[in-house]
Amino acid sequence: MTKNKHDDDVAFIKALAELLRENDLTELQVKRDYAEDDSLNVRVTREHPPVAGYAPAPAQYSAAPAALSAAPASAAPAADEDPAEHPGAVTSPMVGTIYMQAEPGAPSFISVGTTVAEGDTLLIVEAMKTMNHIPAPRAGTVKRILVDDGAAVEFGAPLVILE
Repeated sequence: MTKNKHDDDVAFIKALAELLRENDLTELQVKRDYAEDDSLNVRVTREHPPVAGYAPAPAQYSAAPAALSAAPASAAPAADEDPAEHPGAVTSPMVGTIYMQAEPGAPSFISVGTTVAEGDTLLIVEAMKTMNHIPAPRAGTVKRILVDDGAAVEFGAPLVILE
């Protein structure tokens, strides 16, 4: 995935979020086809503020990952391999936006081949304007990075493969 295409996708997703807010929608799903084996499938949702006197039930999240990115940041896996099933998969503890570095222009926390210690920051998931550092659950080497900087991520989606 080229940087230009990535920037275009991020701008497209931001425009969808703005459209959602401007039209008071709760969900919007769009699929962009670039080529035969290259597409972007985006689902943007939001919750309305609670109505006074009404307490909604707690949200129930599925642990199934959603395909939000046209291509992962690392090499392509085998066609029938599910990264979420990999024993070294580190999954997202929340819905949010991925950031691979502490601030724009700073070096990424990790890259393929990086050796990490337990507790080292792998990446950041921003949720509701809060930057949540995602720590390495164990020591190991980063074998694959399954998300792109600035991409949306679902609860339970695989982020990184550590071995």
